[in-house]
Amino acid sequence: MGHSLSPRLHRAAYAALGLTDWTYDALDLGADEVPVLLAGLGEEWRGFSVTMPCKQAAVDAADVVEPLPRLLHAANTLVRTDAGWRAENTDVLGVGTALQQAGVTQVTRGAIVGAGGTAAAAAVALASLGAEHVDVVVREPTRARDLLRVLDTLAVPTTVVSLTEAVVDAEVVVSTVPVGGQPVVAGLPWTADQTVLDVLYDPWPTPLATRVAEVGGTVVGGLEVLFWQATAQVELMTGRPAPLAAMRAALEAC
Repeated sequence: MGHSLSPRLHRAAYAALGLTDWTYDALDLGADEVPVLLAGLGEEWRGFSVTMPCKQAAVDAADVVEPLPRLLHAANTLVRTDAGWRAENTDVLGVGTALQQAGVTQVTRGAIVGAGGTAAAAAVALASLGAEHVDVVVREPTRARDLLRVLDTLAVPTTVVSLTEAVVDAEVVVSTVPVGGQPVVAGLPWTADQTVLDVLYDPWPTPLATRVAEVGGTVVGGLEVLFWQATAQVELMTGRPAPLAAMRAALEAC
């Protein structure tokens, strides 16, 4: 998490809420270290933001698992409760709110490019916006098993499309492709009537974002996902409404 902007967002929130004795710091851990860490913490620890590759381990180590992280088998948030550590997932809210803020209120056909750690959360977000069909665009179909499991559980019909042969005609697309795969994705035939959310935010703009903007499409960046999932985390950890203006100012100052 050394490159993460989450500390800036959370610290700005705590300051705005008057929580002057609260801190938020990055810990560099492997997945196998998560249960050991949680078992040894005192009551002063209120919560954690969890990044890959620890999201599945967070679910397995939690004392209470909410339905959403149970479905995804991934938690990006752990919160201290009277019953122990509770696993939550705010990635779905992050993706969904980022799309809504860009004007997407309803999805008929969506697409997810890639099957990385955010893909399953994107599937739930698209389903919550009413998606009647989701295209799963991947280089290796076998890597999409978890994503397809989630979509099947949500009863959303899917079509698996090879990335090398794809013509992505969905009106709303979420790309979870890492930096190394950007040139291939940017080379797909994008159109002006599409809204494309690229979950990456560093470096920005990505080749995909640049290409979609060139053809007149709507681009949503990963910073918006980061912002909205962080606001939900702050509310879960503090029990108070997130100070949106202070957090937005911290993000824009980066």
